[in-house]
Order: sequence, then structure tokens, then C-alpha cells
Amino acid sequence: MKSTKVTEGTTTVLVPVPPEGVSFPPSEAPVFYNPHMELNRDISVVATLAYAKRLSAQKDIGISDISYVDTMSASGIRGLRIANEVGVSVTLNDWSDEAFELILENIELTGLSEIAEATCKNANVLMHERRFNIVDLDPFGSPAPYLDAATRSVVHLLEVTATDTAPLCGAHFNSGMRKYAAVPLNNEFHSEMGVRILLGKVARELAKHDKGMTPLLSHATRHYVRSYLQVKKGAKQADRTLRNLGFLVHCEQCGQRKFFNGIAAVINDTCPSCESNMQVAGPLWLGKLHEKEFCDEVLLEIESLELGQKVQGKKIIEACRDELDLPFFYDQHLMCKKLGVSAPAMDVFIEALRATGASVSRTHFTGTSFKTDADLDSINEVLRSL
Repeated sequence: MKSTKVTEGTTTVLVPVPPEGVSFPPSEAPVFYNPHMELNRDISVVATLAYAKRLSAQKDIGISDISYVDTMSASGIRGLRIANEVGVSVTLNDWSDEAFELILENIELTGLSEIAEATCKNANVLMHERRFNIVDLDPFGSPAPYLDAATRSVVHLLEVTATDTAPLCGAHFNSGMRKYAAVPLNNEFHSEMGVRILLGKVARELAKHDKGMTPLLSHATRHYVRSYLQVKKGAKQADRTLRNLGFLVHCEQCGQRKFFNGIAAVINDTCPSCESNMQVAGPLWLGKLHEKEFCDEVLLEIESLELGQKVQGKKIIEACRDELDLPFFYDQHLMCKKLGVSAPAMDVFIEALRATGASVSRTHFTGTSFKTDADLDSINEVLRSL
């Protein structure tokens, strides 16, 4: 297998060279490596560092005593960056023999053999066998087949990526139903729909093992969803977490929406504004997507690191921190289209809506999205006035 050196952050590793004439997709290479996920890995490094420092202070343990597993390591670049740039004890796993051999080469190349080990196992087997402070689940596609093992294995922090955004966001409806046991809606806020469908699934999986969760940071970027979830042990924690599950009822015609907490909600499916039939989505996560204090900790740590995508990473984390903790954004352009009016500048619109006494924020999902506690009629009235 031909390989070449790449550097991300302060870590240099070997990655496979794709077959001649093939530069993309990266899956054509003998071992998977995607350069376009550097931003994902940059944020992973700084978020893991922030949490490792928090856990070290809380438990009075050394950073190197914290165990982290990269369950599907491929070349090992993510886990080796975590080992090198964070300093936790890392297990790099992949069930491909070629990947395993490359990981061993990279451990030797980086000189991290004291805090990094390689395993060659099915990811589910490894996670059922062992417990880790931090479990990183970043599959090529859906994490659903691995969530039972991951939620059993994790002790403190679960980091999970989903790249199957079409099922999560409702574009592939039946696939989403099969994988996540929830009804998604493919509409203007489909990106946030994907985040909340994923978190709802993780919450239910954790509850099976008498564990609860607090989302520390969650973002939908490009073709994937990524979330960092603090895990708390105990039936009471699981019960508290499940209280954040529920359903969205949405009118596609006028944009009216309502929320119902609970696994089995009694829902009136007629829109109170325009009397159209309303669509139901869920069960999904209706609680917070981010912890502001953790986002601040991540932003503090990011300044000390050499990251290739630092500027973009900071923008995403700042936007996540500053979002209102409300389920589902509105898309200003779509609302204006329904009203038959021109879209005003976002800053002008947001200030006008705030002037009514409402809380308003932009979101990280799209440049024309916003969150607010104002009702739909008030939003529409402001848009018409502008």
C-alpha cells in the first residue's frame, strides 16, 4: 500500500495514496482518509482537550489517565491527534488488517507508543468488552448499529458523528425510520431535525443502560452531524434525560409549530392558524443542544492549538454558544416567500424583532436562520413591516 505523509495540527501521520487516477472519493483508497474532515477533527481535538481538563479537575486524575477510544480509526489520524495534542491514553481500533498495520506504523512514526495502543476488532465487540472515559464513534455512514455498544462502553463523554444526513433529515424517510425509530421531516430546518433525531436516539440507547446525558456541543456542518455528550450514570439521570424527548407538530403551509414532551404524546393534527393538516416528527430531542460554559472552555483552548481550520472552527463554536436554547429555527427567506415580501437584511430584521420584546439569535445551521421565542404571528408582522 502506497502512503504519503500529511500534517494536521501538530501531528504528522502516513495516509494511503488512492489508486492511480482516483483522487476522490477517499473510500477508493485501501484505508479510508478524508482530508475534507480536517475541520471535524480540529474541533474534536479542542473539544476533547477542554473536556479532559474538566474531567481531570473533577476527578483529580492526570490527563494521561483518561482513556479514549477511536472505534473506527482507519489511518489513525484522529486518535493520534488526540493522543499527541491532548495527551490522553488512546486506543486506536479498526477491524481492517491494512488499517491496523498502518495504525501501528503511525504510532511508531509519532513516537506515541506509551499512550497509544492499536487493536484490530469489530468496533461493537471492543466496546462491549471494555469501558472508556471517552468513546469516539465516527463511522462511515450511520452510527445507529454501534450505539448500543457505545452507550454501554462510555463512562464520561460520548463523541458521535453521523454522515447519513439524508435519513436523519427526512430525505430518505424509510431509512431514517429504520435506523433511528423516529419520524423525520424534510423541510427548511432539516439540518436541526437531523441533530435532534440523532440525540433522541442516543438518549434512548443510554437509558437502556441506566445512563443520562447532557449535550455539550452539537453542530451540523456540511454533510455530517457531530455531537459531544456528557454521560451521567444512574436510573434517575436516565429518567431526567428522557423528559427531554418529545414530538414536533409542524404546519408546512404556514409554518406554525408546537412541541409535546413525552414518548407517547396526544396530538391535535389541525393547524390552529390556517387549519391545514400538521405533520408530526419524533420522538426527538427537545432539550438543549449546547452547554454555553463548555463552548467557552473550548474557545479558550482553541487559542493555544495549531489548527488548520481554526478560524472556521471558532465561528461554528461561537455560533453554537450564542444560539437560543429553543428547538428548531425559522428560515427567514422561506417565511418571506410565503408572505410575498422581500427579505430584509438579517441584522435589521433581528433588531426589529428584538424591539418587540422577543429573544432572538442567529444559528450555526444557515446564514438565513434564526431562533426566537416570538410566536409566528409576531414574526410575520415584523417581516411585513420591513
